[in-house]
Amino acid sequence: MNETPVESQAVTADAGQAVASADAVDIQLRPATAADVRSLATVLAEAFYEDPIFNWLMPDDASRLAQSRRFFAIGLRHMALARGRVWTSNDLLGAALSMPPGAWRVPPRTTLLQGTCFGRRLGKAGRLLATMEYRHPREPHYYFLDIGVAPHAQGRGLGSALMRPTLDRCDREGLPAYLEASSERNAVLYERLGFRVIRELRVASSPPLRLMLRPPDSSAGIS
Repeated sequence: MNETPVESQAVTADAGQAVASADAVDIQLRPATAADVRSLATVLAEAFYEDPIFNWLMPDDASRLAQSRRFFAIGLRHMALARGRVWTSNDLLGAALSMPPGAWRVPPRTTLLQGTCFGRRLGKAGRLLATMEYRHPREPHYYFLDIGVAPHAQGRGLGSALMRPTLDRCDREGLPAYLEASSERNAVLYERLGFRVIRELRVASSPPLRLMLRPPDSSAGIS
């Protein structure tokens, strides 16, 4: 599930390239650390506050921010920082969580932790997450787990800049990128980056979740 274009994944050697790419739009990127989890979980929760899927899973306006903040903190600590990469900006106004090939499955303990975030909607959340896993591509790819930009910082190109290190790596390695877009607006933005909808997913009364794949650009780096 993703909100506002932005993204992650690269080894240390890629960090310099990511910052250089972002400089074109005056955005300074860096890999996130465990010390950033609290701030980035808040940014992601605010970015997803009006998201259709999160509104469906967390219908109480008064508690949604706290519920989703915990959900994203779990994803940051137990998935992206533990097994993948998180790109953020120096001002911590956005985050892109991504997983390398073969690391996209959520461990059972992490699934149990995430389940505590949904309260009485746990059954619906579990069914949706299980269906997302069932439909997830099995071929090697980079997976954008979550993408978010603080509401007041959206529309400035930060999302696209945060995605660029991972997309560049996909092109270098000849691998696709995959994500789930939880709103039509975001799907349009991802299409501009080369993603295409391969399936629209609904579970029970859920809003549509658009499963999107981006093939590698074979011309990348060719001048």
